[in-house]
Amino acid sequence: MPSKDALRELQLRLANRLQAARERPRESGWLAVECAQLGLLLPLAQAGEIHAARQVAPVPHAKPWMVGVANLRGQLNAVVDLGQFLHLRNSATPTAPRTGAQLVMLNPSLRVNAAIMVDRLAGLRDSEQLERLAPASEARPGFAGPSWRDPQGRVWQELDLAALAQDPQFLDVAA
Repeated sequence: MPSKDALRELQLRLANRLQAARERPRESGWLAVECAQLGLLLPLAQAGEIHAARQVAPVPHAKPWMVGVANLRGQLNAVVDLGQFLHLRNSATPTAPRTGAQLVMLNPSLRVNAAIMVDRLAGLRDSEQLERLAPASEARPGFAGPSWRDPQGRVWQELDLAALAQDPQFLDVAA
């Protein structure tokens, strides 16, 4: 099964790059992910380990964006479908992990046992590679950071995972 080997190799390369990025000082660094085709930037200092989205146990009577719980390295973590939480997908029923989905644990320093489910990993980004865009005029949640444009013209939205972890809706996982 070459596709499983390729996925494992990609995960290993990203994990190594993530670790190397954490060890060297930089102005800003992000893990780039995609949710419902929207590019999102997660601060490296706030992101934790990356895991394949499998063996997530559903939780009855939870919010639709609450996928369930997963045992990640011996610790139970709530799993939130980030795309559905951000209203990028329309669904009133709980989701199940999609093929190719990944779990990004929140950094343990945030003191929330949670992982966010994203559709795809898109590598690492650095502020030197991106152009910061003018602030949006519409109201945005407190965890929405600035927007950035890459050299190919794609716009990326920065998310403050520390602020997300303290958002009342994110913390309120029971229906």
